[in-house]
Amino acid sequence: MMDQINTLDVNALIALKRAAHENTPESIKATAKQFEALFLQMVLKSMRETVPKDGMLDSESTKFYEGLGDQQLAAVLAQRGGVGLAASIERQLLQQAGLPPADAKPVTGSSLKSLLPSGVMPAAPATPQVSPKVSAAINAPASDAQRFVENLWPQATEAARTLNVPAHFLVGQAALETGWGKSELRTADGRPTYNLFNIKAGKGWTGATVDSATTEYENGVAQTRVERFRAYGSYAEAFQDYARLVQQSPRYAAAQGQGDAAAFAKALQAGGYATDPAYADKLTKVINGNTLRQGLVASAR
Repeated sequence: MMDQINTLDVNALIALKRAAHENTPESIKATAKQFEALFLQMVLKSMRETVPKDGMLDSESTKFYEGLGDQQLAAVLAQRGGVGLAASIERQLLQQAGLPPADAKPVTGSSLKSLLPSGVMPAAPATPQVSPKVSAAINAPASDAQRFVENLWPQATEAARTLNVPAHFLVGQAALETGWGKSELRTADGRPTYNLFNIKAGKGWTGATVDSATTEYENGVAQTRVERFRAYGSYAEAFQDYARLVQQSPRYAAAQGQGDAAAFAKALQAGGYATDPAYADKLTKVINGNTLRQGLVASAR
């Protein structure tokens, strides 16, 4: 019915919208592919925003046509297998509609890997066993992830541009540090600190602070103690301070410009961002996890 989607064809999109209200296997497959196309388009846009735009040929016109090209590229990739998101959505929609599962084999996203960096949302593997706390960060409700992404995406994009990394890396780290915002540091009277990255207040910090209990690891052994953390006036300030910290500290030089989630996480841990010996592994799982992926897709609708 809609084997080929042209993002510039209004009639095709109207037909897709009409089909979304049908509960047939064909309409569900087409709808799932379009959702994945929207997600891929958002990833491409995020990647372009990390590239400096100061060349002689850069203008609003070139941005416009690049955007159109990315739209069509995302649609084509989704039609040819994508990153596996469409297949997952299709299975869920078929189950909700009481229809038998599709017979198609799971896709691997190999077509996307030939065009995008390895760190940009590959097909999600099965989530291994992790601790309850990290499991909650990885498998939070999609609605929580959607609200978190929508609230932070503009600020994350700006900070990511400074560090030349994908914006969803920073959203994922903020999600891990705060449990999708539910464990964000607060003052004694309950006011928010907006400290999304749990950055401590060292001797050089002259701004507001808040004391809070935290878990630190010494020689691999977890210990609870009270530390002093920075407090900000907004999420924008938090992202700006995080970007400044990573950009200006030689310890985190290897994290800048990273397009691979695991390499980004390992660079932060190697620089001493956290004392948890499993921090890089946990951060990678959140960045590449289904919860963040679903939140990005939902917020792009």
